[in-house]
Parts: sequence; C-alpha cells; structure tokens
Amino acid sequence: MEIHAQPQVSSATAGTSADSRPVVLIVDDSKSNLAFLCHILGQEYEVLSAQSGERALEIAVGAPKPDLILLDVVMPGMSGYDVLTGLRNTPETCDIPVIFTTGLDSTVDEEKGLELGAVDYITKPYRAPIVLARVRSQIELKQSRDRLSSQNNYLEGELAKRLQEAQQAQSRLLQSEKLAAVGQLSAGIVHEINTPVGFVTSNLTTLASYWQDILKLLDAYETLEALAMADAAALNRIRSIKQECDIAFLRDDTAKLIAESQDGLARVTAIVRDLKNFSRAEDIDNRQWTDLHSGLDATVNIVWSEIKYHCTLRKDYGELPKIYCNPSQINQVVLNLIVNAAQAIPDKGEITIRTGQTDSKAFIAIADTGTGIPAETLPRLFEPFFTTKPVGKGTGLGLSIAYGIMQRHQGSIEVSSIQDKGTTFTLWLPLKPADAGTMP
Repeated sequence: MEIHAQPQVSSATAGTSADSRPVVLIVDDSKSNLAFLCHILGQEYEVLSAQSGERALEIAVGAPKPDLILLDVVMPGMSGYDVLTGLRNTPETCDIPVIFTTGLDSTVDEEKGLELGAVDYITKPYRAPIVLARVRSQIELKQSRDRLSSQNNYLEGELAKRLQEAQQAQSRLLQSEKLAAVGQLSAGIVHEINTPVGFVTSNLTTLASYWQDILKLLDAYETLEALAMADAAALNRIRSIKQECDIAFLRDDTAKLIAESQDGLARVTAIVRDLKNFSRAEDIDNRQWTDLHSGLDATVNIVWSEIKYHCTLRKDYGELPKIYCNPSQINQVVLNLIVNAAQAIPDKGEITIRTGQTDSKAFIAIADTGTGIPAETLPRLFEPFFTTKPVGKGTGLGLSIAYGIMQRHQGSIEVSSIQDKGTTFTLWLPLKPADAGTMP
C-alpha cells in the first residue's frame, strides 16, 4: 500500500534546529516512498528528505546533522553505493550510520553495502513495524556511541588535566627538594662566601693604608719638583719618606693583595653562579646536550663547604661525549648523593667521583668510605619517605626523586654497599636516547 501524503521535510536543513528529537535523513527518488517513510517516522523523529544522492550529500554536511540516513540503493545519477562512499570519505559525515533501503534481494548486493559501511538493510515493500524497529535500534546505538564518545572526550580531557597537574606537582616537588638541599648547605655556603669577602675587605683596608703612604711620597716629590734646584735637605727628606713607607715592600705586597682579592671575588662569583643555576626552576622536560663534567664541577663547588673539613674528594673522570639530559636535574641527583656520602662518613674519609662509558651508556659513580648501608635496608632505599636519618634530618624523598629523574632520562640508578666499608651509587644514562634531538 502506498501513501501519497506530502513528505514531512524539516525546514531546518540549513541551520541548527530547535527540535531536540533525533534527525533522520531519508534519501529516495520515489515521492511515494518518501511520503510513507516520513509518515511513519515523523511522529518520533525530525525527518529530512532528499530525492537525489547529490542533494543528500549537501544536507548531510549541513545543520542539523543527521543521526541516521535511510538510503535507497537504486537511484538515477548517484547510486546509494556512490552516496555512501561519499559520506564515508567526508570527515563531517563519516560517522553517520546508514541503512540501505532496496527492492533488491540479492545477498551479493547486501554484502556489498555492508562492506561499504552500511549498518543494516531494509527491503521493499516497506512494513512499518520493521522500519520503526530497525530505525529505533540504530538510533539507540548511535545515541549510545555518542554518549560513550562524549564520556571518552571528557575522560581524555580530565586525564590530560590530571597529567598536567601531576607534572606541575612533580616540578614543584623537584624544586622544593632543590631548595631543601640548598637550605641544608646554606651555613657552609655562607661561610664559603664570607671567607673570601672577609679577606677582600681586609685587603682593601690595607690597600687604603698603602695608598695613603704612596700619596705622602707623591706629595714630597711634588714639593721637590716645585723647587728650581733640589737642595740636599729636600732629597734627604724624600729618601727618609721612601724608607719610612718601605716602597719596595708596597710594590710587592700591593700586587699580591690585588691578585688575592681578584681570586676571592672570582670564588664568590662562581659560588653564586653555580648556586643560581642549581636553584633555578626549570621545565621538567628541558633536556639538552650537556657536558656532564662541567655540571659535576659546578655541583662540587656548591657542596664543597659541606665536605671539605672531614672528607677528601677525588675526581676520576673518563672520556665522555655530551649527554642528552636535563642538566639541572642530573646535578640535583649528584648533589644529593655527595651530601649523603659525606653524612655517611663519621670522622675522616674519602669521596670519589668516577665517570666513564660503555658501548651504549655513560655512568657517574659516587663512592664513599663511610659506614655502609645494612643489607636489609638496600631494597627500600628508593621508596618515597623512607629514610635512615634521624627525625628532622631528612625528608626521605631525595633518593626517590633521584630514582624518578633517572627513569625519566631512560637511565637507572644502582647501589652497592658493604657494611663499615662504604657505598657506591652509580648513575647510568643512555648515550643516544630514543627521543634525543640532533647533537650540535
């Protein structure tokens, strides 16, 4: 039975519709078939219609976007297969489910349609209950997919937000641990700065006294110069002042005081520079090709005041190429290990920093002659908040942070220890990480 009523075509084919019902686009070159389908579907859905494949593609990319398309297979001009191919090749319409409607009952035609991406087949002549059941089924599936996609998008957004928050928290933790290390070393660093500042100040006071003597002698020379002819008394007066001021000594000692002062100021400048570089907040992923030995020397300069009174420090540097890493983070790990090594030496001892490379990795080994670590403690060393130090002497985060830093560098940290003999921590870094940039 054919229904000859006019198709209920939505007027919202070129803009967003206020109708919140699912949108179904019916594509058929037969007006009677369009009228029938619009009649049975128009009660539940907003219905759009097209009598050609070309018009269907235009409507599909417009607004409102169809939630489902009923597409006739055999039409003049573009066939249903051609329309479906066009829909699937267009980003805006590739996800719209399509049900083929056809009078063909060949399994070959059905297989072809399904291979092109159709979700179902409805054969003619139409039976209203079958059409409604299949349309409802596909609309419900589409709505479920949309809800799932929306949830996925929300979860992806939340995950990205949480990852960003975690990275920011990790950056803050790294920075706080840096500042904690600087605070732990602050008394020694202040002493290291005050010592050269003290003797530079003393030298300047002495130089000021020397300058007064030099000015006295210059005044005597100017007086002599003012005389047309120097008499013996004036010359004797100058000789007396030269002897009194000890000009030969002033010449020698002034040069020494200036050199000593310059050296002291250079030491202060180096300490402040290295401390500034160490304490600087950096992007957690700010990696670059780095001279590890330069970083080690700068770190030793910062920590030297903590260890120099009861430890000797020996450097055994091997040949190393530049390593792709975050230098600030590697220096932070090294500083933590050197401080731990110094604290493990109760009286007098030695700390050795050794570097070298294998075929694929570079290493930094920091060894001490301290008390060693009990065997039962070794497996827990890198656990967060685990510490063997007295309350108030450590956060228990230093080695845990060091472990995380090495993991992010595609490297590792190893420890070996013998009770009452000493401990060695070894940092391993890849010579050529998979994500490394081009070496300059």
